[in-house]
Amino acid sequence: MMLNYDAPLYRPPSEARSLIFQVTLGCSFNECSFCDMYRSKEYSERPWGDVKAEIDMMAEYLPDTKRVFLADGDALNIDAEYMIKIVKYIREKFQNIERISCYAMPMNILKKTPEELKQMNEAGLDMFYLGIESGSDIVLKKVTKGAVAKTIIKAVNKAKDAGYVMSCMVILGLGGKKYSKEHIKGTAEVLSACSPNYVGALTLYLENGIKQEFIDKYDGEFVRINDDESLEELYDLIKQIETKDEIIFRVNHGSNAYTVKGTFPQDKQEMLEKVEWMKQHPEIVRPQGLRGF
Repeated sequence: MMLNYDAPLYRPPSEARSLIFQVTLGCSFNECSFCDMYRSKEYSERPWGDVKAEIDMMAEYLPDTKRVFLADGDALNIDAEYMIKIVKYIREKFQNIERISCYAMPMNILKKTPEELKQMNEAGLDMFYLGIESGSDIVLKKVTKGAVAKTIIKAVNKAKDAGYVMSCMVILGLGGKKYSKEHIKGTAEVLSACSPNYVGALTLYLENGIKQEFIDKYDGEFVRINDDESLEELYDLIKQIETKDEIIFRVNHGSNAYTVKGTFPQDKQEMLEKVEWMKQHPEIVRPQGLRGF
């Protein structure tokens, strides 16, 4: 039995086995120049009758579901009352639920009161996936992120305080050659200031449809980094992250030329040594090569 999804449909890699309910369609912001996920859609919120019917149907077909992901890119944009209604109903219909999660933009977390965030969490919304992308305000502005470092830190900490598990993404190469150092320095500062539970580092990958828009917004300043420079950024990022809290760190997305994983702070030195070894043995590591250009 398949749900009739409004394509395209996206979810984080770690939600590969999750049951997905589209509670919103598209993205209410939809201006990030590196992302074309929802460019083909107008943002809208799906009515309760439609969402409820899909939950009822899937509760019959997949009663043992353990994980649910709420799509599309902007589920947290719906008001807290509606989110609580959806989450409570999912937990009522599926007895074995371990986790309900969704994407979250910094502005959507900041628009909710601490009480609303707490109530949604207590109702059973457990985890947010948030794109940090960069901690450099210059880079964030160039890519039209709609957030600055300060608001990203505030949003992640606000969600953590309300009880959420935070999984955040950063993008190697997003600053190009010109802003590489600044991009990594700012990103490490943001991660150190909010210590998300999980951090995944991707490498910039641009679909053809948005490539020109991305380059145009850089006013001719963007030159992509190569594999060696990507490894240099990764080394510098790991080196500059300072946290006492545990961060599970993964560089294993399909866009990456290299794979590194570990947990801060205890594995920091080991990860640095691995990247250093990779830098010295490029012929053994055999990177996939950066895609998207």
